[in-house]
Amino acid sequence: MQKQLVSGAGRDSRVFQRVLMIGATAFALATVANRPVHGQDQTGAGIVISAQATAKEVGLPIYPGAKPHKDEKEDSPATQLGLWGGSFGFKLVVLKMESNDSPDKIAAYYQKALAKYGTVLNCADPSKTTTDKNKNTSSKQLDCGDDKPDAGGMLFKAGTKEKQHIVGINPKGQVTVFQLLYIEARGSDEEKKAL
Repeated sequence: MQKQLVSGAGRDSRVFQRVLMIGATAFALATVANRPVHGQDQTGAGIVISAQATAKEVGLPIYPGAKPHKDEKEDSPATQLGLWGGSFGFKLVVLKMESNDSPDKIAAYYQKALAKYGTVLNCADPSKTTTDKNKNTSSKQLDCGDDKPDAGGMLFKAGTKEKQHIVGINPKGQVTVFQLLYIEARGSDEEKKAL
């Protein structure tokens, strides 16, 4: 099942690989901290792993006429991972879609959709996403960090570090493949530093 989740959510995407690594670290931290992670108990701890997700869960609309994309026949075009306990929590939702429209047209659509979450960062253009290190920026302010699109692709982000909405767009043959991601991470500063 793990192979299906990883490949179905875009094994070639550096962003997804990084997020998956953060999720694995969060799972390990919860296990080491002796927090229950199967199902949900009286303290409000639990875990979710699913090969299904919706536009509502990712927080972005589906591009008109788009259909689910699978790299391989047994892949799933959606993934949902969640882990929570007490003040700590992590959630990842991924939808992988495709359209016959151009990458630029899809990018314009999602830049508009992402704007409801705040400033839209274009991670393919460092000049538009670099922050001035001399300015006092909020620790919750989202940045591109090391996230960059695949060669020939585009990557957009909006939200905060705790609640990120990400769209990755790549031309692939006659279609445009795009991934919609929602990442939520909450917890103490010590737990976040460990991630």
